[in-house]
Amino acid sequence: MSNGPTRRQFLGTTASTAIAASSLSIARAAHPSGDGTIKIGMIGCGGRCAGAAWESMKAGPDVKLVAMFDVFEDRVQAALKSLKNRAPDQVDVDQDHCFTDFKGYQKVIDAADVVLIACASKFHPMYSEAAIKAGKHVFVEKPHGIDPVGVRRMQAVCDLAKEKGLSIVSGLQSRFHRGWQETIARIHDGAIGDIVAMQPMFLRGPYRVEQRAPNFTEIQFQFRNWYHFRWLSGDDVPQSLVHNMDRMSWVMKEEMPQWCFGLAGRASSFGEEYGDMFDHHTVVYEYKSGARAYAMCRTEIGCYNNAGDIIMGTKGECTLDRCQIQGETNWRYEGPDNNPYEDEQKALIDAVRTGKPINSGNYMVNSTMVTVMGQIACYTGKPTQWDDVCASDLEYGPSPDEASFEMEPPTLPDASGNYPLPLPGIIKKLA
Repeated sequence: MSNGPTRRQFLGTTASTAIAASSLSIARAAHPSGDGTIKIGMIGCGGRCAGAAWESMKAGPDVKLVAMFDVFEDRVQAALKSLKNRAPDQVDVDQDHCFTDFKGYQKVIDAADVVLIACASKFHPMYSEAAIKAGKHVFVEKPHGIDPVGVRRMQAVCDLAKEKGLSIVSGLQSRFHRGWQETIARIHDGAIGDIVAMQPMFLRGPYRVEQRAPNFTEIQFQFRNWYHFRWLSGDDVPQSLVHNMDRMSWVMKEEMPQWCFGLAGRASSFGEEYGDMFDHHTVVYEYKSGARAYAMCRTEIGCYNNAGDIIMGTKGECTLDRCQIQGETNWRYEGPDNNPYEDEQKALIDAVRTGKPINSGNYMVNSTMVTVMGQIACYTGKPTQWDDVCASDLEYGPSPDEASFEMEPPTLPDASGNYPLPLPGIIKKLA
């Protein structure tokens, strides 16, 4: 496990540079477009990408939205209308720059200086790769891959961004949360002693369930309801618990767990709208240091909800969502609050303005792979090793490069309207 900075050193560094400032310099104008404007484009027009666009535009009037892509026209138009209402002087998107064909992402890349990517997670590595290859800066939502092949592809993208002097910023916004920065810096300084156990939780109801529209084909329904299909979202451990496990990686000074095992299934979320995902998962991760993380996520109606993290050490305990430490040291963060979603976008825009790129690759890829490992352990019911997952050729087909509305659906419902689920202990091969 690497030695982390002291609290004083940590807090003396801004969020944008503390996490990933590149040592490379680029000879690039403050406004890449050359006309005093930083042009942003959206790949994905759901709520998260629209939120990222709004947060980017809040970074200054020189930031303007110029192009949008989603495979569903109504989502493009709804996001365009909403953003025009919120920032009429910064939305410069005509209908010729609203794209819905499957190659529309490339047209957004061509039009923009900064590309915001938040869509079906399967496509995050592919779209990021295309943008970085085209010389554009990138914000990409979590998870950064849904299988080992996709995560390794994203690692190559982050490496290429460094080589080209471009920024790539992760949607794992926890690293920009001031209270968590201070709290975790104190943990690194020894406020709770050696880490013994961690309890990360993402317990909530089902997320963005969409009903089947009468005019949708099977594949269109799956794209519309993508969060609930494994081949598009990766299921809930990489999709949701990744936020918590990224914070645990941060607490552990980026030490990765050696292995894990998982318990998961579906208890109450039945019907076609819930796709082919489990509705509860528990993953136990073990680290070389002896620490363990007992991680859990759940998407069931009418149950106990909690999205917090508890870290237990030899000298005390931290309740991270409260920014509180109790034990030999009793302390609670009382500093200024901030919006980490806004601050991550401001850091990206500032990096473009100053020509000093930032790169989240030092944590975003590993944190995603930790959750991919946990999901595989849940599906198979087998102990799963970090080294094996990192080397695995597992990819949930088809390749994102081959996906379209004309493809055969990777999964189909049975006579009851339910889609087949993984069978832990029985399943022989994931695909």
